[in-house]
Amino acid sequence: MAALGITVALLVWMATLMLISIWKQIYSSWKLPPGPFPLPIIGNLLQLDLKNVPKSFAKLAERYGPVFTLYLGSQRTVVLHGYKAVKEALLDHKNDLSGRGEIFAFQLHKDRGITFNNGPGWKDTRRLSLTMLRDFGMGKRGNEERIQREIPFLLEALRGTRGQPFDPTFLLGFAPCNVIADILFRKHFDYTDETGRRMQRLFNENFRLLSTGWLQLYNIFPSYLHYLPGSHWKMLRNVSEIKDYTSARVKEHQRSLDAGCPRDFTDCLLLELQKERYSSEPWFTLDNIAVTVADLFFAGTETTSTTLRYGLLVLMKYPEVEEKLHEEIDRVIGPSRIPAIKDRLEMPYMDAVVHEIQRFIDLLPSNLPHEANRDTVFRGYIIPKGTVVIPTLDSLLFDKQEFPDPETFKPEHFLNENGKFKYSDYFKAFSAGKKREDVGRVFPGNCPSFPLSAVVKHLYGGPDVFLPSTEGWPPHSESCLSFS
Repeated sequence: MAALGITVALLVWMATLMLISIWKQIYSSWKLPPGPFPLPIIGNLLQLDLKNVPKSFAKLAERYGPVFTLYLGSQRTVVLHGYKAVKEALLDHKNDLSGRGEIFAFQLHKDRGITFNNGPGWKDTRRLSLTMLRDFGMGKRGNEERIQREIPFLLEALRGTRGQPFDPTFLLGFAPCNVIADILFRKHFDYTDETGRRMQRLFNENFRLLSTGWLQLYNIFPSYLHYLPGSHWKMLRNVSEIKDYTSARVKEHQRSLDAGCPRDFTDCLLLELQKERYSSEPWFTLDNIAVTVADLFFAGTETTSTTLRYGLLVLMKYPEVEEKLHEEIDRVIGPSRIPAIKDRLEMPYMDAVVHEIQRFIDLLPSNLPHEANRDTVFRGYIIPKGTVVIPTLDSLLFDKQEFPDPETFKPEHFLNENGKFKYSDYFKAFSAGKKREDVGRVFPGNCPSFPLSAVVKHLYGGPDVFLPSTEGWPPHSESCLSFS
């Protein structure tokens, strides 16, 4: 028996050595950026704290430099850390690294829509979407009017709280939700509407779940974890429910479509579907339209909603900032007028506050994963086709040279010596890389400053607000607001 045990142990030892040898040959077959040696199956998971992946990336960057290789399971991944590496890779190599790394929690969106699409129709879908969004006033006066129409609804809903503490999550979320819903499918939700609340709850929950350790493990080992109980099932159900909702809106529009009078973004895509140029394209389907609408609905609602919600908490935490903001609002807008785009030129402090809120809360510490479309030579290394590329945006937003004392909330990060607004190239709050620029980025633009200006005039708070850590997203708070 002892001899048998020794034989088995030797066989296991030899098999392990052989497996490691094969793995080393595969691992070293490319001139990859440096990085820790990966173990079979699990890769470099032991080097990562799944509760704080950005912090793990920062530590690895200190050791291996601004461009390094990790294996997330068997998935080869190159991480970009710092402004120079992110800019060089995603701007100078934008055609090579414009693919989308797979996110298995969004399998329903695979090769459809905009955000998670890596299929043949992505470029055309993105181009059509950008064109139609601009036609419906994004970045123009049409969008300004939508926001201005929505602000009285928001203020009325806030006044309905009658000065009592309340959770602002859904009330603040209805403003961007309605602006975007009007563009996408001509819908305005009442601030007590259960469907509108449900959509916001799903968006918020998905945003939170994506940052959890379990979802990150699921995206690395989907085939192993798919059939186990876990929060990935909640995420998959949420994605399906959102898509079901937008599919229903698309079918409603199809039944009442008037070719001579398109009402909204959805109508325009349906009319394109009827054109001979696209009718034979296998990727341009009703399902693709539904996913595109879902992508934009989520991107436009949740980022702005979270910026507003957390921004108000930050302002209450720093009353000296809120006081200066009040002074600027009173001077430029006055007590009753609704904010307008032209006010932005005269409100550099508001502009700086909004940018600093988005920098400070660090909504997306790591951008959505890119993917190499072809073998790419970068800084003397080779990034093979199919490699996932992760730009760490928090390494830009918390750069100590660009933003002195980055852990402190300071609107002065975006003001010059004359008190005028200054934009920072390091500020990449919603995307990085023009080729893979999220179409949802056309939504936020001026949007947070409009409702923020209107709400701040009537807001009461204090420095005893509990301000959550900026690690992880979206931020959560134990505070309620009071509105007069």
